[in-house]
Amino acid sequence: MAEPAKRVAQRAEERLEKVAETVRERFDRVTDGRFSDKVRDGRFADQTDHGVDRARDDERRRKQGGST
Repeated sequence: MAEPAKRVAQRAEERLEKVAETVRERFDRVTDGRFSDKVRDGRFADQTDHGVDRARDDERRRKQGGST
């Protein structure tokens, strides 16, 4: 009984090592292009300025009696 248990344990360990390796690879892939890096690279530079929209919302809140 000890030998089959050792084989099962060995196979489980090998599978866990493969899972850990896959997780590491995916983590590296995800963290490679972090959001702050994209901002620094100017990824969002072509989007319009939302300051005007924010000012309109603030003014509307003031008129309705809310705080800014």
